[in-house]
Amino acid sequence: MGTRGVPARHGGFETAVEEIGKRLAARGYEVTVYCRNPGQRITQYEGMKLVNAPAIRHRLTETLSHSTASTAHAIIKEHPHVVLLLNAGNAPLLKPLKLAGIPTAIHLDGLESKREKWRGTGAKYYRWAEKAAIRWGQEVIADAQAIADYVKKTYGRDCVVIPYGAEVINPPSTRLAELQLSAQSYHLIVARFEPENHLLEAVHAYRASNETRQLVVVGSAPYSQWYVDKVRAAARGDVRIKFTGAIYDQELLDQLYGNAITYIHGHSVGGTNPSLLRAMGAGAPVLAYDVEFNREVTANQGYFWGAGDQLKEIFNDIAAGNSADRLAELRGLSQRRIQSAYQWDSVTDQYEALINSLANHGVK
Repeated sequence: MGTRGVPARHGGFETAVEEIGKRLAARGYEVTVYCRNPGQRITQYEGMKLVNAPAIRHRLTETLSHSTASTAHAIIKEHPHVVLLLNAGNAPLLKPLKLAGIPTAIHLDGLESKREKWRGTGAKYYRWAEKAAIRWGQEVIADAQAIADYVKKTYGRDCVVIPYGAEVINPPSTRLAELQLSAQSYHLIVARFEPENHLLEAVHAYRASNETRQLVVVGSAPYSQWYVDKVRAAARGDVRIKFTGAIYDQELLDQLYGNAITYIHGHSVGGTNPSLLRAMGAGAPVLAYDVEFNREVTANQGYFWGAGDQLKEIFNDIAAGNSADRLAELRGLSQRRIQSAYQWDSVTDQYEALINSLANHGVK
């Protein structure tokens, strides 16, 4: 509960719900996923039951209004043994679920109050919701140890740390021609256009560098058109920079990840980012914004950048051919990191243990 649901076409939460949910269903669990996809008619997918609930389509109300409708349906119609509630912004629903006798774990996601799209009233709400989620959640889930450390330091509470997963793949390049691309001819960014993902800084750094191979930027922003305009303006007139918009074709995305010279990851306020995991699983060398979350996921195996000209100099080294050996090494290191630490079967094992613990102990 708390995501756009499945089939996964939007982001990390949805991918996690699909990957974990279908595995739990295959293990014999009855899994219901609440969706907010207007016009979606299917009611079953990969063994999961789908319930499409309404939402008020506004940046500040969409998630909570949908989760409120989902909670009402769950309490009245489903009465599940356990609810997994995703996003700290849904914290107000913890109390009615508890009153209904339904054990609930809440997934915090990243540090939502620090996201630019929630500035002002939204940021104040998320600061309150974060505290409420940690205070009221029967179990609190963090997808990175760095998030759990923050919660422990700030609130004195322990989290259950369960990351996302990814597949180790070696995709072909057969579909890149659809975007007028070829293997190893481009650097890649896949991100929502939001300031905390540092697309603007990445575009500026690339444009100031000597690199001649393309920069491909995949993504959109449903509530941040002003930032989209700013990033596009920064790239205006530079034929090396290609904007594709959002791409939901998973096969094409995998080929983009797997055939890029580098994957540039500017995310700074999330935990374990699913796009980063997918890029690493496909063997993409990572140029990551220097925050603890990204160092944790990559195990410090990548290039890291922040303020100033760091990213521009990395591009210049790549353009000069000075980084070829390191980039080749990083391809193998990225995939081995995914294989050892971020597998969906292992992630599902951890969720299965959590939901069984919640179901066996009841509401506290």
